[in-house]
Amino acid sequence: MQPALITLDGLELGYRAPDGRAAPILQGISLELRPGETLGIVGESGSGKSTVALAMMGYLRPGLGVFSGSAFFDGHDMFALPEDRRAALRGSSIALIPQSAGQALTPTLRIGQQIDEALVLHTNLNRAARHARVIELLAKVRLPSPEDIAERYPHELSGGQQQRAAVAMALAGNAKALLLDEPTTGLDVTTQAHILEFLRKLAREMGVAMVYVSHDLGVIARVADRVAVMYAGQIVEDGPTAEVLRAPRHPYTAGLIASIPRLDDPAIPASMPGVPPRVGAPITGCAFADRCPQVADICRGTAPAPRRVGATSARCHFAETETPKRPAQRRMQHVSGDKALVLEDVAISYRRPSWLVRALARAEPPATVERVSLSLQKGETLGLVGESGSGKSTILRAISGLTPPERGTIQLGTGADLGQPPRRRSRDTLRRVQMIFQNADGALNPRQTIAEILSAPLRLYGGLGRRAARVEAEQLLAQVRLPAAHLDRFPGQLSGGEKQRIGVARAFAANPDVTLCDEVTSALDVSVQAAALALLTRLQAENGSSYIFVSHDLAVVRAVSDRVAVLYQGRICEIGPAAAVYAPPYHPYTSTLMGAVLSTDPNAAPRLLADDRTERAPPATGCPFQRRCAHRIGPLCDTDTPPARQIGDGHYIHCHLGQAELAALGEPEDAINA
Repeated sequence: MQPALITLDGLELGYRAPDGRAAPILQGISLELRPGETLGIVGESGSGKSTVALAMMGYLRPGLGVFSGSAFFDGHDMFALPEDRRAALRGSSIALIPQSAGQALTPTLRIGQQIDEALVLHTNLNRAARHARVIELLAKVRLPSPEDIAERYPHELSGGQQQRAAVAMALAGNAKALLLDEPTTGLDVTTQAHILEFLRKLAREMGVAMVYVSHDLGVIARVADRVAVMYAGQIVEDGPTAEVLRAPRHPYTAGLIASIPRLDDPAIPASMPGVPPRVGAPITGCAFADRCPQVADICRGTAPAPRRVGATSARCHFAETETPKRPAQRRMQHVSGDKALVLEDVAISYRRPSWLVRALARAEPPATVERVSLSLQKGETLGLVGESGSGKSTILRAISGLTPPERGTIQLGTGADLGQPPRRRSRDTLRRVQMIFQNADGALNPRQTIAEILSAPLRLYGGLGRRAARVEAEQLLAQVRLPAAHLDRFPGQLSGGEKQRIGVARAFAANPDVTLCDEVTSALDVSVQAAALALLTRLQAENGSSYIFVSHDLAVVRAVSDRVAVLYQGRICEIGPAAAVYAPPYHPYTSTLMGAVLSTDPNAAPRLLADDRTERAPPATGCPFQRRCAHRIGPLCDTDTPPARQIGDGHYIHCHLGQAELAALGEPEDAINA
């Protein structure tokens, strides 16, 4: 067995409270990682995952210090080294790949220049040798046309290509270890699947050790050999990934697994009650006791020591006992026959042709969204799925009035025209359509209290006075299961899940007919996501609101949707009842999306049915998916708009393939070499 490359031994770090008390952030962290091995670190937000990864490279956030223990990398005591030697190891031998490659890459520098900067810092190569190395690295991370990619700016690459470029930069110094902090969060399912397959091959072929931080257990199941589950700054369970996910020995691990929505089960997953302890708060007994379904007196008074069961170690008094499963919530349908919203032949475009283009009568590029017709019934949830750039959020922007449609009509069930910009809509029409945004941090005014944020729509649409609005705001907080004390807090004082609940409460303050949900759970960890989905489902049942739910997570959409529309390049490929869309026959693009969905079963490999490619514009004619489809029928797909084949009641697939051919899609032999 090879010696460990990274060793954490009893590491405890934290900060000093104003009274001088030690407030630990990490407690007793012991881990080993060998060359070529991949370790997954999972847990809810605030559990200490990223802090552990940063400690491996000898980095502490301002205000933190080491209380005890050690962190060794390749024989070096990282916290005993002088800062200049630590800095020399970072990038050359151990490299960090952050969550958002788009933000980590400099937007004003070409990709090749940015990798060259890393080579200048960590190698002695001359200019010609560095250029050759840049091309070699881009080829190594399997980017097409490396010479072309090197000359592009970050915004000219897809999300998956940006992540691969970030990996190439990390490898510039011949790193022995890569620390990946949520590198696929926010990516669509196909891009994520391709990135994960690439990382698996990288570890196998180059012998690079990897630490993969994530809250997504499906991701960890795909890439990690071992997994460490963290809660309140402690490792509560660790062992081989397959064993931990198949038979978890800690109730917290079991709760995380139960919180994951599944493609084959149209239910709202069970969420864990309560919240984790405050960071740095003193803990007596088991940190998970207040949320545990099998808590006993010993749990509150005595901290559990790690107990080994098979190859797994769990910090639980009852590690040998199977954790009882929490039941999933079956969603009740409350759909009426009345229309809440109708879109007819809608086209939306961001193009703004110059006067010269118009004068020369040049052909304009196709619209971003074209020929979209959708209807939404009262009490119904319509899911919109597709890769990034498929037009999902663009449709929501048109409905809300942020982006006017170029052609077609958008009408509320009341007959109100939503093709008008917001300034021309009546106050009542504005009230009836509300949006819950993906990024609660950007959607909530950081300088306003929660009371002020919730009172604004109550006073605008309900005509309430200041005192009455506060009383109603308190009731709204109760609806989203938050205490009234939150009214006097600012958004920065709340957790991510709490901020998202405030966004939901603000939307429902207007008592809308239609609520537009734009990736509202994509940045949440699985336990908070499950709670948010349960909240949205309950509020819909209580208020009768209709939802359009946009997400790249197909399992989440399956859990909440009555009907689903699959979009590619702003065109509808498939639409129908959720149960029908999620079962064969599939549109080739739907089959591609389904094949890329990850499972918590480490043996369930994704089927990559189309390459990782970003198309800058939809094709002018024919099928929108023609360039990536493995079942393309020659010129027919290039020139003719696919017919809408009715496969079942309300289920339509826009494709030239016949029904029997569509039913055969998605077989394992269709997978491409990733």
